[in-house]
Amino acid sequence: MEFKKLLEERSADLWENFIPTLSIDCVIFSFHDNELQVLTLKLKNLDTWGLPGGYVKKIENVDDAAVRILKERTGTENVYLQQFYTFGKMNRSENAFEEFDNTLWHKQRFISIGYYALAEHSHVNLYMDEFSSAVKWHSLDNLPEFMMDHRIIFDKALMTLREQLNNHPIGYSLLPEKFTMPELQKLYEGILGKKLNRGNFYRKILRYDILVKLDESRKGGAHKAPDLYSFDLEKYNNALKEGLKGSW
Repeated sequence: MEFKKLLEERSADLWENFIPTLSIDCVIFSFHDNELQVLTLKLKNLDTWGLPGGYVKKIENVDDAAVRILKERTGTENVYLQQFYTFGKMNRSENAFEEFDNTLWHKQRFISIGYYALAEHSHVNLYMDEFSSAVKWHSLDNLPEFMMDHRIIFDKALMTLREQLNNHPIGYSLLPEKFTMPELQKLYEGILGKKLNRGNFYRKILRYDILVKLDESRKGGAHKAPDLYSFDLEKYNNALKEGLKGSW
């Protein structure tokens, strides 16, 4: 179905069942191939990319709406989800639908609540809805051009992630159950946007006493197989209550 006709047909249902002028945008982070990545989608009539989002039902709590939207996009509810900011500048979204009639649901002024999510990559199944032409993970080193104000939303989410690195379970939520020390360092470097000294990082992370060294190593590759670690969840959570001390 033509994109314009599709929006017009869905508009009546949205007006009836969802709260007008309120939306949710999700910045979904994952860690894969030693890179921090963000989930993006492309609407059928746009060349630019956007963040997954949706609307709040009239009979639904806002946090429950965020969980629903996340499940619709990733196929899982078992994901760390954190509300981080509200975006309400005038004309932040309406201009993307300027050729439509003013009565169209999507053309109204929307105030959007931002959530960031931390998804373990192997648990995610990507779904493309009827409004989208593509859904894709993008590395933070190779971000696309974003639509509307979605780059502002992404930048704020990443800034929040950096600020909360020492007191939220970010590593635990993004890494698989077993990981290597180089993978953990790559994750921190991806979040912080800078290189970290290997020796200093290892000493600092081990000093927190939140890791368990396993009696196994990562097989494969030409070099010595690196040791595998897991988080000691009880010690990790206790450490986060106090905050992991020091800067990176």
